[in-house]
Amino acid sequence: MATYPLPDPPRKGEGESGRTPGVYGGYAYFEGEIVPFAEAKVSIGTHALHYGTACFEGIRGYWNEEHQETYLLKLAEHYERFVKSAALLKITHAESVERLCEVTREVLRRSSFRGDVYVRPLAYKASPLIKVDLHSSKDAVAVLVMPMGLYSRIDGMRVTISSWRRISDNSVPARAKITGAYINTALAAEDATAAGYDDCLLLTEDGHIAEGSAANYFMLQGRTLVTPPVTDDILVGITRSAVMRLALDYDLDVIERSIDRTEVYQADEAFFCGTGVQLAPIVEVDGRPVGTGKPGSITLSLQEAYFRAVRGNDPRYRQWCTPVYGGMPRITESR
Repeated sequence: MATYPLPDPPRKGEGESGRTPGVYGGYAYFEGEIVPFAEAKVSIGTHALHYGTACFEGIRGYWNEEHQETYLLKLAEHYERFVKSAALLKITHAESVERLCEVTREVLRRSSFRGDVYVRPLAYKASPLIKVDLHSSKDAVAVLVMPMGLYSRIDGMRVTISSWRRISDNSVPARAKITGAYINTALAAEDATAAGYDDCLLLTEDGHIAEGSAANYFMLQGRTLVTPPVTDDILVGITRSAVMRLALDYDLDVIERSIDRTEVYQADEAFFCGTGVQLAPIVEVDGRPVGTGKPGSITLSLQEAYFRAVRGNDPRYRQWCTPVYGGMPRITESR
């Protein structure tokens, strides 16, 4: 069983600080410069605001009190996906992955946060243009940062299977974090929370499990960890790949395959993972307990290992962690 000290869950709709997660000061990268966040403003006519023609990333930074350091989790990998998402929307920009990594560290240094943080890069169609296409004459990149502890509870989530289906990759590309696509998440999550659940699972159009409202799904059958394949309309999560790597340390078999709805009800253990939720056990689905109805021992072990790794306390995974205040590290993981 895990012994890693975990914070108390937030109240519904609130972060660890007791208020809704958001930007409360600090600096941002905007129009090629680092400026106070309050000065980073766009026009009400911005194309991305009207049509969702933007893409983003979510990157966690974990504060290590003993090291007096913030470690950014898989920074280069997030920006590699970000660049691919931007290209899919025909957003052009001058910033390389290396430059975006450097900018992010500098924005955080100037913001001087000493605690867990969240980084939100955004690439968007910036022209004040009322026309539905991808030919905006101006594209832009911004990077903003904010303190963030818990985004959702990590001590046992109650979820439901949503009546909303996951958007097909042939409708809106699932492999890119496109802002407009997240209305799918908002509709599903709102219905779930209104019904008293913590989150939900979305099905593909053919009825297989895709993912949570904004997180990847895993379930345990004995010592086999099962997760939907990349072809089932999921975001190919960076935290997902980290969990799959951690599972090897526990001699778990990892299988990517389509998951039927009823399998979820009969799983021994289950959990969500993602930048926001981190690694969150699922204890109930549609009123049915998952396993014993409490976070499972393997899930808790993986959760403990995850938090140890992302805070820079496991030397086996230090290549995942980019320090903000220390020297410039190698920013691409060894292959």
